[in-house]
Amino acid sequence: MKENNLLPDLAAHLYSQSKADNARLPSERELADHFSVSRGQIREALAILEAMRIVERRAKSGIYLTTHQASVEAMALFARAGVPLDPVQIYETVELRKIHEIKAAELACARATEENFERLREILKASEEKLAAGEGLAREDRDFHLEIVRATKNSVFHKVCSVYYIMGEQRLPIYFSDPERRRRSHAEHIQIYEALLRRDGNLAQALMNAHLNGAESYWKGLIGAPGADEEREAQPEAAHARG
Repeated sequence: MKENNLLPDLAAHLYSQSKADNARLPSERELADHFSVSRGQIREALAILEAMRIVERRAKSGIYLTTHQASVEAMALFARAGVPLDPVQIYETVELRKIHEIKAAELACARATEENFERLREILKASEEKLAAGEGLAREDRDFHLEIVRATKNSVFHKVCSVYYIMGEQRLPIYFSDPERRRRSHAEHIQIYEALLRRDGNLAQALMNAHLNGAESYWKGLIGAPGADEEREAQPEAAHARG
């Protein structure tokens, strides 16, 4: 097994072995045998997972899953490994992403360079080509939003927001499988771009908020979060008000 695959595969295997928190997991020797690697490699991988608060190693007791304490990075690792995230965590992630990206739109209005605007134009052009071909916009959506965050010139901000898109890698293609949703999202991206170009921070924030409301309501509906029905009913009125 390649070393760069060991960490996500190990996380997925441990999760599959026990879906209950604080449940004892296979030993280092058993894991080494399962993955056909050395115990040293397993030990190093477990040390990383422990730092991410995915597992806890207890002396003379064993290895235990502690996913309820997992870090944001751990949630991204789970997503990459195909481990299902808790529905509440999905919604909370969407909510937090919305808070961050609204602020990013404001900061980008003050800090974006011509290089950022050129990149946004390239992404919008790629989106138009995908729309014409009837293809999804998952990649272009991610690139558009992260370019706005990059325009804040805050590298830590960009790293934090990038995690949200790692966590959504498997869900975004499903979200953008709907042709009308793709068309609407692209049109809203153009509006946001134009507000950024005019350096209108208030408008950019308002447009980003409205844009992400749709995604938030969608995920609320999937997981049955409170208020989902009311938000979906309000979307047409909000869209009309923006138009």
